[in-house]
Amino acid sequence: METSEKIEYFKSELAYILNPTIKDFATKAVSSLPDYFFVVPASSTGNYHPAYSLGDGGLARHTRAVARIAIELSRMEEYAFTPDELDLAIAASLLHDGWKSGAVQQTYSRADHPVVAANEIKNNESLNTILPLDQFNVFLCLVARHMGQWNTDYKTGQVLMHKPETKLEKFVHLADYLASRKCLTMEFGVDVTRNGH
Repeated sequence: METSEKIEYFKSELAYILNPTIKDFATKAVSSLPDYFFVVPASSTGNYHPAYSLGDGGLARHTRAVARIAIELSRMEEYAFTPDELDLAIAASLLHDGWKSGAVQQTYSRADHPVVAANEIKNNESLNTILPLDQFNVFLCLVARHMGQWNTDYKTGQVLMHKPETKLEKFVHLADYLASRKCLTMEFGVDVTRNGH
């Protein structure tokens, strides 16, 4: 898949990001996503996630849903984040499952895919110098901790990653959790706007 096609796919969601530096980072990070990301389902077994995020391209649709849910949740007064915090949350929403089937595509989703995604971005020299270090570290934690309480290997019980600790980390986890619920659906044709913009 061409870089321009990857960016175009998330054009609406990237437009939610107001800070030009964070938008540049998110745009370049989206362009680095593996090609398989745009064709695999959100759930490799079909047991998880609603119908819109299954089948061909389901993971990419799930990702759009997470970003849109984050925007909707940000309207609530208990989520009065700074503009940059919300920008980082949207960027993390777009990248949280970026390497869900691994750095090299595997048949099933990796249980540690949040850590794999964070490491792929951290180790990408074209990405790891765009953001100020404090913002970059916040972003990496948002991605690495998005699974919330599901932070262990389901076969061995081994803890694979940290649970969310900060309010912003919990916010990204909540947006992802809601996007994965079978009882909730998403109308992609409906415009979503950022509060006050």
